[in-house]
Amino acid sequence: MPEGSVTELVLSRIRDIPDFPKPGVLFKDFTPLLADGEAFAAVIHDVAGRYAGQVDVVVGIEARGFIIGAAVAHHLGIGFVPVRKSGKLPGPSLREEYTLEYGSAVLEMHESALQPGQRVLVADDVLATGGTVAATCRLVERAGATVTGIDVVLELTFLGGREKVGDRPLYAIAPL
Repeated sequence: MPEGSVTELVLSRIRDIPDFPKPGVLFKDFTPLLADGEAFAAVIHDVAGRYAGQVDVVVGIEARGFIIGAAVAHHLGIGFVPVRKSGKLPGPSLREEYTLEYGSAVLEMHESALQPGQRVLVADDVLATGGTVAATCRLVERAGATVTGIDVVLELTFLGGREKVGDRPLYAIAPL
């Protein structure tokens, strides 16, 4: 696919949902992208191509990051680790509180999910204010692993989320 076409494909398959999950929030729905097999495959191939041979495991953020992350992990032939909302994982878990554009929450990851020194790709659908991605990176690093890359489908640049990520490598297919 020519350069830029994955970005154009993504942007053509995203729809805006106003006032979701609460008034004043413009939700970026990427379910039309998932429903289009060619577009979804293009995104997965694009992400996987950036990290082949450079990561040992993919960490996906609940819930839409599970979709992208698991597909990328499968494509690369490596493992997938879910980062979930509080109370969803059985057994001992690391916890990290974070803020997002419409409140605050807690993320969890199994204590034994990652091994020290593993190279991790963090995958999610949207980088907004950056709180969720930053909290996930802190969980990965607390487990002794290294965030080799962060890959998101959309980045809402006007919300400044990239600042919370710090100097960790971040790639957005479609920055808005």
